[in-house]
Amino acid sequence: MTDFKEARERMVEWQIVRRGICDPHVLAAMRRVPREEFVSADLREFAYEDTPLPIGNEQTISQPAIVAAMIEAAELSPGDRVLDVGTGSGYAAAVAAAIAEHVYSIERHAGLVDTAREILRRLEIGNVTVHLGDGTIGLAEHAPYNAIIAAAGGPHVPDAWRKQLAIGGRIIMPVGRHLHYQRLIKLVRRTEQDYDRSWLGEVRFVPLVGEDGWAAEDGGPRNAGSGFCRGRLGAIARAAGDWL
Repeated sequence: MTDFKEARERMVEWQIVRRGICDPHVLAAMRRVPREEFVSADLREFAYEDTPLPIGNEQTISQPAIVAAMIEAAELSPGDRVLDVGTGSGYAAAVAAAIAEHVYSIERHAGLVDTAREILRRLEIGNVTVHLGDGTIGLAEHAPYNAIIAAAGGPHVPDAWRKQLAIGGRIIMPVGRHLHYQRLIKLVRRTEQDYDRSWLGEVRFVPLVGEDGWAAEDGGPRNAGSGFCRGRLGAIARAAGDWL
């Protein structure tokens, strides 16, 4: 029988620390959250492998290293309010919630919403609220957010996210012209109108579908996106041998 606690510690040391992720909040959160609870029973033995895993609805749970790297890039702190776009099974939201005050997570697949809510309830993670809806329009009722983290790639940063971001807040999101190949960007809101943008590396995520993202019907873009670059997070993803 798999010793999940030992596997989780090994995952942190080999997949995360050795790739340069060093935020103590992130490392503690990755050690705390049981990834095996967020995958189906028949895949639990692979929960700490360096790869994404299927969770239904043609979605996946991201590699542990990608989750850790994106949350580190978001610079989460205790007291932060976070918008998590693309709940999936709830794993990334749970990791963020181990650091932040509250995570508001939004998912467009009703089946995944139900699954995530049940897992989070079972694990007694009470500071994640999962909503069913279009993530590209955010959740204005809980704004402003100190961080917005997206587990899907869109053609551009949705306008609603910019408006719902607090001054000093961070958006971590894959952006690109292609459905499955993007640059991961970090957007920091400096003033009401000014944002700093940096590129964190090449990544590949499932499409961000919605009113201000990719069209669900044909997958066509609503607007043009960005090109590609190389960086530390892209290297992490490539080293993992697979992509979300």
